[in-house]
Amino acid sequence: MLGFLFNDRECKELEYILRRELDEMLLDLSDYRIDGSLKKAIEDRYHIIFKMYSRFGNTKELSKYARSRQTH
Repeated sequence: MLGFLFNDRECKELEYILRRELDEMLLDLSDYRIDGSLKKAIEDRYHIIFKMYSRFGNTKELSKYARSRQTH
């Protein structure tokens, strides 16, 4: 396990970067031109990034990015 110390401004920046990455992956997952194996890799990465974001984001923001693994 690694630990990082961030000031408030760095936390906001990291939160923004993670949100943008989640948005991009959601866009990619909705693209019909991407095949199944690549979508699986994106979903795995999405899960990791979402877990990281859950440490920074508030509940309202998290609900926008929550996905069910069974339905996708």
